[in-house]
Amino acid sequence: MTHDKKTILFVDDEESILEVASEYFLQKDYHVITAVNGKDALTVLENTEVDCCFTDINMPGMDGLELAEHIREIDMTIPVIVMTGYPSLENTINTLKNGVVDFLIKPVNLEQMELCVRRVLMQRKVFEDNLLLKKELDSKKRIEALNIELLGKVDELNNLNKIMNDFEQVTSSRELFIRVVELARDITHADESRLFIISPTQEKPFQVTASSAKGSISHPIEPAVEALVLEIVEDGIPLLVSQCTGVKDLPERILSAMAVPLKIRDKVFGVVTAFVEDGNYRFDEKDLYYLSFMGTKAADTAENIALYETISENLFSTLRAFVKAVEARDAYTKEHSNRVAEMAVALGREMGCSEEELNLLNFAGRLHDIGKIGIRDNILLKPGRLTDEEFEIIKEHPVIGAMIVSQLGLWDRETQIIRHHHERFDGSGYPDGLKGVAIPFLSRIMSVADAYDAMASDRAYRKKLDLEKVSSIIRDGSGAQFDPRVVDTFFKLVESGRWNFV
Repeated sequence: MTHDKKTILFVDDEESILEVASEYFLQKDYHVITAVNGKDALTVLENTEVDCCFTDINMPGMDGLELAEHIREIDMTIPVIVMTGYPSLENTINTLKNGVVDFLIKPVNLEQMELCVRRVLMQRKVFEDNLLLKKELDSKKRIEALNIELLGKVDELNNLNKIMNDFEQVTSSRELFIRVVELARDITHADESRLFIISPTQEKPFQVTASSAKGSISHPIEPAVEALVLEIVEDGIPLLVSQCTGVKDLPERILSAMAVPLKIRDKVFGVVTAFVEDGNYRFDEKDLYYLSFMGTKAADTAENIALYETISENLFSTLRAFVKAVEARDAYTKEHSNRVAEMAVALGREMGCSEEELNLLNFAGRLHDIGKIGIRDNILLKPGRLTDEEFEIIKEHPVIGAMIVSQLGLWDRETQIIRHHHERFDGSGYPDGLKGVAIPFLSRIMSVADAYDAMASDRAYRKKLDLEKVSSIIRDGSGAQFDPRVVDTFFKLVESGRWNFV
């Protein structure tokens, strides 16, 4: 080693990390001292001169950030390097200003740690020289410079963390496309962002969504923008251009532009663009890095969603085949599940359900009686009145259906709708005797739709009832069997002539 033997203090409550770091730096000719928490570290500092300190953030008693503040009070020239397994440091920026010169994300590479040590020790020497030569004013400027550097790193880390977290919440292609353009504008401070999809059936890339700081985009896609997208499709390489570079013949409105490819297995399936239209701001290499990183994560998410949607569609098709098998056993209930799903969606739409909730109703409605596949024919198809024992067996079908769907591990909310569509508002239903709002809201909607179709259809044990009779029974069941709000919605649709299921 060409340096004087330096002393490094390692503070971490994981002894395995202390052992590995000690052995490595001892071999590199450093003097190493270890402590398992902040209090022990302060005891060391009272009796030993330390040149550099590595500390974990999360430790019992005194955490790493509190330790860093104490070290600053003892000797403000000792560089403190924080190690953390939690990359989001947004809430600790103000604390990091107090003596922390760098941070590393666990698991930490030992060679990276050594490079960090060399750099901060060199910085410390310069810092000490400044203290001696320039006194307090220059030392303050140096600290501010280190803080600016650190804040820059924190800002970069937060941007990358934001990208990863945002895409973790996305569950559909439509949601992904919207999030891509919104996030592209957010992380690059762009005025406009567009997403183009490449399709083998289309000669040109087509725009699927866009986001603008002005709220809406009124101008069409210019030939120069289209040419930029086609170049990215052909080359597969991110591109950054500005009017001042003269590299591209950009539309007059665009002062700076970026475009990055979205790839699945090295094949471009989309292109994200970002434009600056006003002001003095221009994109730089860091903006292109952020947009490219976002493009990679978006492409990974798109592939996962496509895989999930394919698996989900196949499983749903299999379950629908089971439902068809149940309905094939009883000619009277043929297409019952489809009609219940359509009725439930009509009720849900009138009650202001979101698109997600309407999709849940549609899905669960088509599978709500799948549990009847576990009921014997002599009970399921019995033309006469069921005995008490037989009815208890029939009452098992919501539980059986929920169990079948839940085993696939994909549809938790749908499973709840299926399990509870025979609960009653007064608590006398089955299988769990839930009462009032304890019954899932969408199950309460499904209950009215299921009951209506059961009464308005021919069954093995009776002929269908007319609308007037069915309506009377549903009205009488308001507050007892059914949620009054759903009943009111049913009559609103009937009285306005919008109940198209007579």
